[in-house]
Amino acid sequence: MLNKYARAFFTRVLTPFAALLLRLGVSPDTVTLIGTGGVMAGALAFFPRGEFFWGTVVITLFVFSDLVDGTMARQSGRSSRWGAFLDSTLDRIADAAVFGGIALWYAGGGDDPVLCAVAIFCLASGQVVSYTKARGESIGLPVNVNGLVERAERLVITLVCAGLAGFETTFGVPYIGILLPVALWVVAVGSLVTILQRMVTVRREAAEAEAGRAGGEAAGPGRDGAAATEQGGGSS
Repeated sequence: MLNKYARAFFTRVLTPFAALLLRLGVSPDTVTLIGTGGVMAGALAFFPRGEFFWGTVVITLFVFSDLVDGTMARQSGRSSRWGAFLDSTLDRIADAAVFGGIALWYAGGGDDPVLCAVAIFCLASGQVVSYTKARGESIGLPVNVNGLVERAERLVITLVCAGLAGFETTFGVPYIGILLPVALWVVAVGSLVTILQRMVTVRREAAEAEAGRAGGEAAGPGRDGAAATEQGGGSS
């Protein structure tokens, strides 16, 4: 959902910056690697200590690299399968760092085993959401469904609420820390729904593909048989 609208907007905003990096000789792959490293540093250095405001600030500075590297690749005409593979792989690593950092906080200073488990579920389900689409496409199915909570939604919901929750410890704003647990539950439930949506879609598309193949095979011998009959009738 957010991919459809927000991605186009931020791509236009970041296009001049992408052009500048290309003029400086920076490659899209370099931006991808630096962006992932920055997200991991922000998540794993700040979140496990409960410093959600500053952690979110650092992560936000680097998370837009996902748009910048793609824009750079298109502008330079250097889009490649390797670049797409690298980008997708490092996206999974960055996402794992964000939810892993939150899980470490609740396993330690946050002292909440339930929310630690929810954060781990968000981490795992986010990987499965991506896998279901990739696996469906790898077996030749279009997987024509976006789903309730995709990567953009997971990150926006989690980072916005984590940053705001950080106002409680960093600036002394009371009660706002509840936003992070709420965000984790929303992302967990939304990711589960998205997995189910994609599984249902793949099942339907697979059934349609099998039915189409079976229909084609059934029609083939019929046409061959009819042709044979016509040839036989003509020769007699």
